[in-house]
Amino acid sequence: MATATAGVINRPRDPNTLANYNNWRTVHTATTLDILFDQQKLQGSVTHSIQSITDGESDEILLDSSHVQIHRVTADGKQVPWEIVQRVEPYGSPLKIKLERKVKLNEKVEVHIDLETTALCTALQWLTPAQTSNKKHPYMFSQCQAIHARSIFPCQDTPDVKATYDFAIKSPLPVIASGIGAEDNPTAPSTDGSAQLYKFHQGVPIPSYLFALASGDIATAKIGPRSVVATGPDELQECQWELEADTEKFLQAAESLVYPYAWGQYNVLVLPPSFPYGGMENPVYTFATPTIISGDRENVDVVAHELSHSWSGNLVSNASWEHFWLNEGWTTYLERRIQAAVHGGDQWRDFSAIIGWKALSDSIEQFGEQHEFTKLVIDLKGQDPDDAFSSIPYEKGFNFLYYIEKLISKSKFDQFIPHYFETWRGKSLDSYDFKATLLDFFQSDSDVSAKLATIDWDAWFYKPGYPPRPNFDTSLVDVAYQLADRWQKLTPHGAAPDASFQPSRSDIAGWSANQVVVFLERVVAFDRPLPVEHATRMGDIYDLKETRNVEVSSRYYQIAMRSGDSSIRPFVAKLLGQVGRMKFVRPLYRGLIKLDYELAVQTFEKNKDFYHPICRGLVAKDLFGSKDEGAKQG
Repeated sequence: MATATAGVINRPRDPNTLANYNNWRTVHTATTLDILFDQQKLQGSVTHSIQSITDGESDEILLDSSHVQIHRVTADGKQVPWEIVQRVEPYGSPLKIKLERKVKLNEKVEVHIDLETTALCTALQWLTPAQTSNKKHPYMFSQCQAIHARSIFPCQDTPDVKATYDFAIKSPLPVIASGIGAEDNPTAPSTDGSAQLYKFHQGVPIPSYLFALASGDIATAKIGPRSVVATGPDELQECQWELEADTEKFLQAAESLVYPYAWGQYNVLVLPPSFPYGGMENPVYTFATPTIISGDRENVDVVAHELSHSWSGNLVSNASWEHFWLNEGWTTYLERRIQAAVHGGDQWRDFSAIIGWKALSDSIEQFGEQHEFTKLVIDLKGQDPDDAFSSIPYEKGFNFLYYIEKLISKSKFDQFIPHYFETWRGKSLDSYDFKATLLDFFQSDSDVSAKLATIDWDAWFYKPGYPPRPNFDTSLVDVAYQLADRWQKLTPHGAAPDASFQPSRSDIAGWSANQVVVFLERVVAFDRPLPVEHATRMGDIYDLKETRNVEVSSRYYQIAMRSGDSSIRPFVAKLLGQVGRMKFVRPLYRGLIKLDYELAVQTFEKNKDFYHPICRGLVAKDLFGSKDEGAKQG
């Protein structure tokens, strides 16, 4: 162990990998894998083309690996000595490969590994036919962010390394991957259950966390000139309707902000409900939660977010998860600029930002204002990046970029946007690279340079807790705030009730679902919970208990649980068995823990196999305790 550790102590930027990527860089990866549904595993091989970036300094290659069963390793076609090094939590058991000689600068080694995944793989979720919508076929999908690719195959599992990919995947069911599919790929399940070959190529170098696979009873339909939606056959028509109106508009708006889309196709895979995030920005195919399919096109802005990752995160990546805000802050900023362009003005951007500020506040309150994970640039040495996951890098990162834009003017910042993404295209960077790029770009503009000189970089990067709150345009939220205030005055403390207010369905007539969300969040934030009778009345009058829009129902359930309304318990328990998105699951469990801990435990035990392993582990921490019950959301 000492020898292996000595080879990786001086990692340049990423503390969450055990690979010695300061000596070697993967430039291409080819995977040949069979999806074995009956055994719930992948079996096959991975071949890495690994280039030396030092001159004769190393004859050992260390790759990240976690709970992968390895059968054979060759280098340039010859079997070589290898061993699995002692496990280091939470990073896994590195694969150490001993070469016959030290390799010269820029020389490449072809490393071939025969392997299979195990039941302890954290990147894959396997669904039985009973867990899918039509209950006919099994389903599997991957989720490799942040450090879970290493549980599928040994690799340099760091966003600081990017490689091109080839996929050769055998499955009896249609396959989707984070690459462009071959034209002769099958389009339907095999009639006899035999495996069919699916090929994909990803010619744009990507980090390992963007490796993605899904296989199941999947059909596709066009949602734009360069886009399709893929999902279960029974859901295809409603998914097509939900997404076809805006997807190409989002693409064009993003291209006008940055530069042309680089990935050829932009498609959306609507996953089964156990998917733990709103979306995952896997190249070519965004993996999306089915909660965006709400029948009202009110939640499709998730697509604008994941599409924005095509530039921020996928082309230009954070060098480590300590600088995650560079992925998510930039993406949230671009998403809201797209919203403004598509929906008609900056008030829509600020409307979304106000909702985001509430999410930021929730996360900071859960962690505590002095917690390390409330900083923009965090220390993850020895930490699992999943434990730090929250809305903070999204919203604090957005607010930093919003602050810079307001400081130097939108027109000036718009000049910087394409420069930034072109400068770092195909590369990874940290926060200090971002700062240097910004200052350098405006070096010859004395007015902007003087303004940038006023930024307190240390405070933005390292100060925990809240950033300065911008002066957002509240024109789209004022009506929601006013209605919430009227509900609060129904049961004033130390004052007469507002007898003039008689709640009715007309109160929210003509509102968007997001305006209802803002109203409900305002009520959730009341110093004192609503009396039970008022909480029940609100749900009945505004039809909030069984709405298909989970953004709405989940927030109402929090109000009802906080009020002590025991009648809401079956609604909460039912939703927790239908939705696996952590944004909803974790707050609902937190509310249920306070209302009825026994029911919370029973609900979890009943549904834990339905949840993705990442979600399952984090909810278990919330239920049964841990040192960090952070505000992770998805």
